[in-house]
Order: sequence, then C-alpha cells, then structure tokens
Amino acid sequence: MSGMIGKRYVDGQWCILRMYNRMKLAVCLLCFLASAAIASADNDSAPQLLEARRIWDKAPHNAFTDLVRHNGRWYCVFREGSKHVSPDGSLRVITSADGVQWTSLALISHPTDDLRDAKISVTPDGRFLLNGAGMRADKTIRYHSMSWLSADKGLTWDNGRRIGDPGFWLWRTQWHDGTAYTMGYETYRDRSRRTLRLYSSSDGASFSSLVSKVNVPNGVGEDRILFLEDGSALCLLRHETGSKNGLLGKSKPPFKEWTWKELNLRIGGPNMIQLPDGRILAATRLYAPRTRTSLSWIDPEAGTMTECLKLPSGGDTSYAGMVLQEGVVWISYYSSHEEKTCIYLAKVKP
Repeated sequence: MSGMIGKRYVDGQWCILRMYNRMKLAVCLLCFLASAAIASADNDSAPQLLEARRIWDKAPHNAFTDLVRHNGRWYCVFREGSKHVSPDGSLRVITSADGVQWTSLALISHPTDDLRDAKISVTPDGRFLLNGAGMRADKTIRYHSMSWLSADKGLTWDNGRRIGDPGFWLWRTQWHDGTAYTMGYETYRDRSRRTLRLYSSSDGASFSSLVSKVNVPNGVGEDRILFLEDGSALCLLRHETGSKNGLLGKSKPPFKEWTWKELNLRIGGPNMIQLPDGRILAATRLYAPRTRTSLSWIDPEAGTMTECLKLPSGGDTSYAGMVLQEGVVWISYYSSHEEKTCIYLAKVKP
C-alpha cells in the first residue's frame, strides 16, 4: 500500500509539475510577444545610422560645424585651430558633390581674433551668409559676433563686419519669410549673469535687437530656432545654471513673447529639424553618463527629449549641422573619439 501511495504521490507531483511548466511556458510566450511588440515599436521610431565618415582632419583641432545644401552641392563650415581655444582660430569652408570627396573653398581668418562657431545659411537673394564670433581672451568684452557674405558660392568672401551688440554672441542664423532671426546670449564669464536677446536682419549684414531681454532665466547659451508650419517658432536652448537642463521655448509672431519648458536632459550645441511627418529630431551634445553627440526626439507638449541614436563620438564633440535630403538626415559634427578632433558626416534614416 505504501508503495501505491508513493506512486500516486509521485504521479500527482508530476501532473502538478507538468501543469506548472505549461503555465510557465504560456507566461514566457506572452512576455516574449509583449517584448517583441515593444521592440518593434521602438525600432519603428529609432533612426538608422546608414554611415558615418571622417571628412576633414587637416588642422590640429577641427570643430564646431554647420552644413547646408545649395544648388546641388554640399557645403560644410567649421573652425580650425591649434586647440579648442587658441588665437589662431579660423573658419574653413569646404564643399562636395557627393558627401564623400571634399575640397576647400576658403579659409577666413582675423588678425587679432580667434574666430569661432561658424554657421552658414543662404540669403533670400542666393548669397551665402557665414556668421560666427571673434574672441579676444585679453579683453574685458571678449566676444564680438561677426558675419561675412559671399556672392560666388563660397569662393570669395567680403571682409566681414561686427553684428549685434558687443559681448552678445549671435550664435545661429535662420531665415523665415525673408527675415533672418538669431538669439544672442551675453558672454559674461559668470554664467549666472548671462541674458538672452532676439535679433533680426533683412540682409545678414546688419542685425537689430527685436527683443532686448527675452523672458528666460539667466544662464543661457547656444540656441536653435525652428519655424513651424503654423508660423510659430520653437527655440532649443542651452542652459548652464541650476539643473543645467536645456530649455524649450515657444512663440508666435512677432516672436516677442516666449513660454519656456525645462527639458529632462543637459545639452550643448543644439540643432533640430522637423520631419515631413511632424516629428522633431534634435542633434546635441549629451553629458551623462559620458559626453557624446546624439540624436533625440523632442516632444514640445511634454517638454521632453528622448535619446534615440548615439553617433560615433566622444570627448570633445558635437555642434552639428543638419539637412534633410531625400528622406535622409545628413549631419555634420566634430568629435575626438579617434586620435584627434576631426570633422565627421553621418547619414541617418529617421
């Protein structure tokens, strides 16, 4: 009898174990299907890196880029110098038909100033506008914003001029309805004193203050203004006090009043574009857990950035140019993840 009881006990345990294994298998299958669905959704929204290549490395330090496509050619601009900050900083302009083979068009230098952060755009009459800043480390007012114009596709440039107000850095120019707009931030060494102005121009040669003090907390830095289809504007703004998280501003014409949201990430060198489906993709420097150049989706309503693709990068890096061309986002940036600080070009399928 005891043997029969023992056999039935073993059989019972086996039946229970078999049922348990079936339930476990079913739960695992459900978890797998759920994970697959989540992964599929993530993959649907995750940009794909098609390629990334180094396109310039001739100076000891090559950095702070911008990119434009005009009349079937690519134009990339950046700073060359002996170091990240050095009195020999100059602005290099290079061009390419295919994004692979690049040739130099011009090198713009200044007898006394370290030229920094080249940005390029096309004026309504078809000229190139290059803007940046001249830095004098030995002066009380260390920065003067400058612009240069070219009427022959970047081969020759005028002598340039100072724009805006002394000590304000007019960082990136973008055109909207025939007018150039740019934020300009104050360049006090004490970042907590830095305020923001909005400038406008009809020709790229003379900029006037549209808003003398934008209603944003002090401690601001670089910006990117994006004009939307409804005529409103978004501003992605670096912020270097408090939490140091970036800010996202929104305004309607005439762009004199702005509302701001604190984002969830610290950023540097901001740029962003709007895709045909309405999504907004940003390229910025991100800091945690390590410095890199990354792409992030921006949700203006929630005031959030969601990192979606890290570009091959590290160390001294970022300051991207972005152009959407035939469904592919072309991104210029600089990085020091290889043997020195060089200029790179990435192609991303959003």
